[in-house]
Amino acid sequence: MDLWLSPRLDRAAALLGAGAAAVGGDGLRLGIDLGTSDVVSMVVDAEDQPVGVQLQWADVVRDGIVWDYFGAVNIVRRQVEALEQQLGVRFAKAHTSFPPGTDPRISVNVIEAAGLEVAEVIDEPSAVARLLAIEAGAVVDIGGGTTGIAVVKGGRVVYSGDEPTGGHHVSLTLAGGHNIPLEEAEQLKIERGHEIWPSVQAVFEKMADIVRQHLAGHAVDSLYLSGGSCALPGVRELFASEFPQLQVFLPSQPLFLTPLSIAAYRPVPESAT
Repeated sequence: MDLWLSPRLDRAAALLGAGAAAVGGDGLRLGIDLGTSDVVSMVVDAEDQPVGVQLQWADVVRDGIVWDYFGAVNIVRRQVEALEQQLGVRFAKAHTSFPPGTDPRISVNVIEAAGLEVAEVIDEPSAVARLLAIEAGAVVDIGGGTTGIAVVKGGRVVYSGDEPTGGHHVSLTLAGGHNIPLEEAEQLKIERGHEIWPSVQAVFEKMADIVRQHLAGHAVDSLYLSGGSCALPGVRELFASEFPQLQVFLPSQPLFLTPLSIAAYRPVPESAT
């Protein structure tokens, strides 16, 4: 899996600073991830290789609710226009997602208002589970505002849940502990992860407790971590110590795992259901 996944995630990170890759127009799919801390639009080709990425840090979604609707719509429009110019194509459809337990129409409304048809809408950890072709395990998607959990058995999501604790709460802890503005705390989190880990470890311990509660009664043998907050040094080690009976996987560039999963998502054919 890592040999397939890591090059795609690393490519997405490289494209963010370099612009779009040269590619033909056939088979391209657009995914839009409306996160609590950022909005990411990603285009993949027929082989699920990222060919264009747009990211904007933005406070338009809180706890699964789009509180700045017009701000979200304008960001999506700008990102799609930039991708269309880079790639020389026009997009009529997009995939999008939503946190488990929230109304998927919230994301759908934003995408439609931006002038796109929604081809697929799926909850975030389920999208990751599909991309990774997990047969039996759990996906833990630590987003900006929430921690989402999806339990997979036989290659299908049998349970999903979501709790309001995520990267934003890490930033709030930093802001309070260091007596600095929230914007500075966000930057501190990105730039000085090793230094701030002792200050925020308790927040991730709470996330681990959330995961433990949602996994109660479910037999799994592995955890797959996703979300930009997982990039902090210490996160994988903490989850490995909290769940010693499970294998814990953390991909490279976890910030881009959910957007890649959304863009690359393919529904299960009806004949396979």
